[in-house]
Amino acid sequence: MSVRIPAEVRAAITEIARKFGKQGGKKAAKNMTPEERAARARKASEAAARKRTDQRLAKERAAGQAKKAAKKK
Repeated sequence: MSVRIPAEVRAAITEIARKFGKQGGKKAAKNMTPEERAARARKASEAAARKRTDQRLAKERAAGQAKKAAKKK
């Protein structure tokens, strides 16, 4: 059974979540040691690099498939 939340209440909840969500990373960073911050940054950097690589490989695969399709014609 789903509960319908009025639009005004949903908007208020969203605003509160946005307000506290913005504080989350800053507060977490304040409470971390320099080593923990470095580990978190390293993990984020590796994830971003992995995402870029995946996008590049997908683009190259698509280009290769298009080239093969053009050759068959």
